[in-house]
Amino acid sequence: MTERIVVVGAALLDGGRLLAARRSAPAELAGRWELPGGKVEPGETPDAALVRELREELGVEAEPVGRVPGEWPLRGPYVLQVWTARLLPGSAAPAPLQDHDRLRWLRPEEIWDVPWLDQDVPAVRQTLARLGPAGRDARTG
Repeated sequence: MTERIVVVGAALLDGGRLLAARRSAPAELAGRWELPGGKVEPGETPDAALVRELREELGVEAEPVGRVPGEWPLRGPYVLQVWTARLLPGSAAPAPLQDHDRLRWLRPEEIWDVPWLDQDVPAVRQTLARLGPAGRDARTG
């Protein structure tokens, strides 16, 4: 049996908005939107990977808040796990540094205005459910 590899995605929340990142690479994913993140490295915890990936991809300092229930299969042996996260006070504004060419803060009513990667859609739906009816975010976990 092949060991699965966890990919962490960040549901980065601010004022009831969710940050989406548009892929610029690889070519087959370019132009589609995703939750930023990446692979958990050997010996790394998923929440540490999330912090590292947000620093590398977006140039921000953030902290995980809570895991979004569920796990979604990606191309084998990868699985996606998502955490809500928030920017730390004093962090730089997010910028597309790696694998992305554009970022967009989406209010709950705008979530489906962008073409999400197919594999991110279930995670985005689950995250949207956590934002609640008033569009409040999950800052308290």
